[in-house]
Amino acid sequence: MSKILYFDCFSGASGDMVLGALLDAGLPLAELEAALGSLMIPGYRLAADRVLRAGVSATKFRLIEPEGLGQTHPHHGHRSLAEIVALIERSSLGADPRARAIALFQRLAETEAAIHQMPVERVHLHEVGALDSIIDIVGAVFGLQWFGADRIVSSPLNVGGGMVRSAHGVFPVPAPATLRLLEGVPVYSSGVQMETVTPTGALLVAGHASAFGPMPAMRVERVGYGAGDRELPGTPNVLRVIVGHDDTAASAQRVVVLECEIDDMNPQIYGVLMETLYAAGALDVFYTAVQMKKNRPGTLLTVVAPPDLRDALTGIVFRETTTIGLRYQELLRACLDREIVVVETPVGPVRFKIARRDGEVLNASPEFEDCARAAAERSLPVKDVLGLAMQAYWESRRG
Repeated sequence: MSKILYFDCFSGASGDMVLGALLDAGLPLAELEAALGSLMIPGYRLAADRVLRAGVSATKFRLIEPEGLGQTHPHHGHRSLAEIVALIERSSLGADPRARAIALFQRLAETEAAIHQMPVERVHLHEVGALDSIIDIVGAVFGLQWFGADRIVSSPLNVGGGMVRSAHGVFPVPAPATLRLLEGVPVYSSGVQMETVTPTGALLVAGHASAFGPMPAMRVERVGYGAGDRELPGTPNVLRVIVGHDDTAASAQRVVVLECEIDDMNPQIYGVLMETLYAAGALDVFYTAVQMKKNRPGTLLTVVAPPDLRDALTGIVFRETTTIGLRYQELLRACLDREIVVVETPVGPVRFKIARRDGEVLNASPEFEDCARAAAERSLPVKDVLGLAMQAYWESRRG
């Protein structure tokens, strides 16, 4: 069974909330400190405190500076990408998490460069270049690797609202960098007037999650709550991390099903649409006659496909049909093992589709095109050729 880690971002996400949730779910603080290694300035320390947020117990992760060192060893300065990369290269991280952390900061620098219209090498990361934010990002990369999830999934992100102050001025929430980092990611606002998704949170969640949506089917093994700084009215200001294993049977496959009804399209288009969807990777496409509003006859289009093709196939449906909306859901399907074998028959070789479960043959079907061709060549009814083919198959099994 594959291991799944799920980000539940109902109150948003920030770097310290991600790390707090991972620590709460079992990441050892001592191993985190060892991995960060020389990133830490002497005298600074990591803290993971138990706090309550709207009655929910959570872990608040903090970087604590020693008293009196705030002025002589400030950690709130801004750094260039090259300076941050040099820091990460000196850390005790393994090669893979070090490369991922550098890639995340590279993406952040490119985002800032695009927003401010300047070369990447001239970008100085302000809030995210501070030591505490660097610790958040690098530590979270290590923590996510420590859990060893085969798949990371996230809920849509609650981005909040209102205005936020940054080194560049006062901006609407989500801030420009945060919003650009969340391109292609489902987001919403619950109406709370504060920044609930920070650039570090957006960077970590969007940079690790391979899918966004409801919690996948799994057997829950660990749950962690990472606390934000502020209290929210009526809602715990926490990020929840859920870790477990895929509880589906080994033979089950996850698919996405797209559907829409159409009642105003030239029927000649349906054939082309089916061919286009199959060519793009759809597993199954079929039409069902339905009765729609105003007693108009219509057609229900159903497309079954691998989940990672959802966006591409949605684009085809919108581009090639007259529908203005469709719905989708992820489902599990069970399939028999299939193979094609060639059977010698009195009318020539015919391909058979053989379906098995646990090695037992449950179905055998001759390819109709082979039988139709043999029937035409010998001036025989197709039904007779189908019968001869099945008889030959069973004789081959007995032999």
